[in-house]
Amino acid sequence: MATVLLAGATGLVGGHALRQSLADARIVLVIAPTRRALPAHPKLMNPIVDFNELPRDAQWWNVDAVVCTLGTTIGQAGSEAAFRKVDFDYVLDVARLARLHGATAFALTSSLGANAASRNFYLRTKGEAEQALRDCGFASLTLVRPSMIGGERERVRRLEHFGMRAMRALGPLIPRRYRVVPAERIAHALIEAALASRPGCTMIESESLQPVAAEFPAG
Repeated sequence: MATVLLAGATGLVGGHALRQSLADARIVLVIAPTRRALPAHPKLMNPIVDFNELPRDAQWWNVDAVVCTLGTTIGQAGSEAAFRKVDFDYVLDVARLARLHGATAFALTSSLGANAASRNFYLRTKGEAEQALRDCGFASLTLVRPSMIGGERERVRRLEHFGMRAMRALGPLIPRRYRVVPAERIAHALIEAALASRPGCTMIESESLQPVAAEFPAG
């Protein structure tokens, strides 16, 4: 039985992770710090926080595992600096505070192509976050690297929206690695990784998140 901290519960993947973790009998408590209140649930603790000033000594940091789905886009954030604050600073702040209070497992939504040496700012930031997490001392670290994420967002990301439409139109012509990944499958992979707490650093690449053909029967 585990206590899980979910960072990013109001996002697309985070929303699925919240619903799945609340329904999972292996999880006794979900702690989801957010800026705005979530609907109440008997298994949910929902601290209202400012991610720029996370409380260092709050007792709710005492968890077994962390699922982190924090993330934005440069377009949504408004600048590269604002993007990095969310996808690097916030992620590392959550990781370090949870680790300080004893968390042993951390599972992150990263990105296909994440690379600290990339010339692409987005992929470089994702890669630098992965690199920094390796130095946090978690016994179990899982980096989930999806391609484009499929699902209905509260705020439409226009470029992503048109990209998904194009990818779906091309369908099987696109290599499995680059196909749209349903948000609920990413959430499932994160939760399973956090609960399994496999020792060391595990990479879950986009192609392994794709639904198998049997999940889409003909007709």
